Amino acid sequence: MKLSHILAMTWARSLEFLRDRSALGWNLALPLLMVAGFAWIFSGPGKPLFTVAVIAPETTPLSAESHPFLATPAVRFYREADLAKAQAKVQRHRIDLAIDLPARRYWINPQSQHGQLLEQLLHGVGGAPLQRQEVAGASIRYVDWAAPGMLGMNLMFSCLFGTGYVIVRYRKSGYLKRLKATPLSAAEFIVAQLLSRLLLVLAVTVAVYLGCDAFLHFRMDGNPWTLLLVTAVGAYSMIALGLLVAARVTSEELAGGLLNMLSWPMMVLSGVFFATDGAPRAVQWVAQWLPLTPMLEAARAIMLDGAGLADAAVLQPLLLLATMSLLFTLLGAFGFKWTQD
Repeated sequence: MKLSHILAMTWARSLEFLRDRSALGWNLALPLLMVAGFAWIFSGPGKPLFTVAVIAPETTPLSAESHPFLATPAVRFYREADLAKAQAKVQRHRIDLAIDLPARRYWINPQSQHGQLLEQLLHGVGGAPLQRQEVAGASIRYVDWAAPGMLGMNLMFSCLFGTGYVIVRYRKSGYLKRLKATPLSAAEFIVAQLLSRLLLVLAVTVAVYLGCDAFLHFRMDGNPWTLLLVTAVGAYSMIALGLLVAARVTSEELAGGLLNMLSWPMMVLSGVFFATDGAPRAVQWVAQWLPLTPMLEAARAIMLDGAGLADAAVLQPLLLLATMSLLFTLLGAFGFKWTQD
């Protein structure tokens, strides 16, 4: 591969995007409007939704037979295997209460109004008394929690469609066929496409984040450079996924359908707008293999919990994203073809 070929193709693809003012404006305006809209909609008190983590063996049913409190209406109970994770979720207001049935204890954040109400219900249902334990933690605005999801969703669509759909359009219009007659190799073309899209989406995402932060003042307990690294690796994994879809597809309609089939599950299951802690295990397992999920988990750990690069909450998602990136890139490059024939 020649570096001059890669740089020339990267520059040409970047100029093509920047000269499309409607696409550039939409990529900048949509996330700004979404973040501002959600900040306004959820600026007041949240909906009365209660979530309680139950620390109990698999053999213990989550029903009134175990404890009368588990029959409380309007409360979503789910089983949490890791006590430390449950305590952290109570601390960060992700759930309202955590109870340990074998140890007859419960954890509550005294700053949580939902937790205080559930505590009153817990003491009023009878059964063996549980010992109160407190987990202190500052309240987190919904916009602080949702902002990574909304920015990640915009990044996801830009990566998938900006790579996959564009390459299919190139192939269908004969542009790739003409490029094949030049000294440009397939590897150089692929690297240039991946590099151009990565630089563009990072620039747009950083600009949108800084613009929103100027008036919303996002919470940032961790290192912004670690957040940028997570964003870059996550973006590259979704760009490579778009390349994999476009490697051999010749129809724009089919490419659009495949990209939508990948993007919508990520938007629903990856925790863009709401946490999936209480979802069925099968759903959570599927969500972990969607690139947007580990990227958002690591981003929120950095922004809300101050996690560093060496922490498992950041390192494990990064390794998973790197593995996905390598796999998608190799499969996409191996299956790539220039023409429709």
